[in-house]
Amino acid sequence: MLTSAGPAAVRSGEYHQIFLPRAGNPPPVVRFAVVGDYGVESAAAADVAALVKGWKPDFVITTGDNNYPSGDYTTIDRHIGAYYHDFIAPYKGAYGAGSPTNRFFPALGNHDWATGALPYLDYFNLPGNERYYEFKWEHLRLFALDSDPQEPDGVSSDSIQAEWLKNRLAASDACWNLVYMHHPPLSSGPHGPTPWMQWPFEPWGADAVIAGHDHLYERIVRGGRPYFVNGLGGNVPYPFGPPVEGSVLRFNADYGAMLVTAWPDELVFLFITRSGAVVDDYRLQRPCSQAPQPQAASEAPN
Repeated sequence: MLTSAGPAAVRSGEYHQIFLPRAGNPPPVVRFAVVGDYGVESAAAADVAALVKGWKPDFVITTGDNNYPSGDYTTIDRHIGAYYHDFIAPYKGAYGAGSPTNRFFPALGNHDWATGALPYLDYFNLPGNERYYEFKWEHLRLFALDSDPQEPDGVSSDSIQAEWLKNRLAASDACWNLVYMHHPPLSSGPHGPTPWMQWPFEPWGADAVIAGHDHLYERIVRGGRPYFVNGLGGNVPYPFGPPVEGSVLRFNADYGAMLVTAWPDELVFLFITRSGAVVDDYRLQRPCSQAPQPQAASEAPN
């Protein structure tokens, strides 16, 4: 049975507790960072990048808008490589040696699509068709979606892209399946919910959905599953509108990122500001043996 708890009583600066070994539950443990709407040259973006690097995560995912304002070739290395080159492979930019293996897995945002997404696709070496793709890391499987309406394979729940996700979730043998994208299916920010991305994620087997686009942090729970909006990576924060159904926690007072720690039987989602304050602590627990069993499914996109 899937159970959740949170937010737990974790005070500012005490999130180091999740780095300690768990008695009776040895590794593997996976830790990764989630950064959203960060692609600008700003002190805030630099602060968030420093925060993320200090965690020494296994990898980093993004919720889009990696390169403001128009996803151009002339700005992409300054807006991405300057901050996160240590995670990127192959890295051919001007800010360092890069990583021996790729540990940076972005999602496309609307600003990345402003020039047809070509600078983005040329800059990264990602799985599948690079616009939407999956990768596995120990007991996790992550699915990056392209939520922009310019996506050639569509963004509706009956699109080619959605059929791919449905099939790949059904085929997953991972303990946890996480889906991430740019446009939020649910949000209380000024962009609000994105109707075309309100796919049946829970019945298809997703354990959590993470998005950006609205420059704020929010946790929404629907059907026992969390939907996160994580867009405080460096661009100007947005105000909130009326809370959507299921909205549990809303924050826009400072920049920050998510730190996700995953054991086979537990996921811990923290949102932490650049000053180290823990804004949200949310946990999902379920024995890995109760995860959905793999079924026949189509191959990944070409």
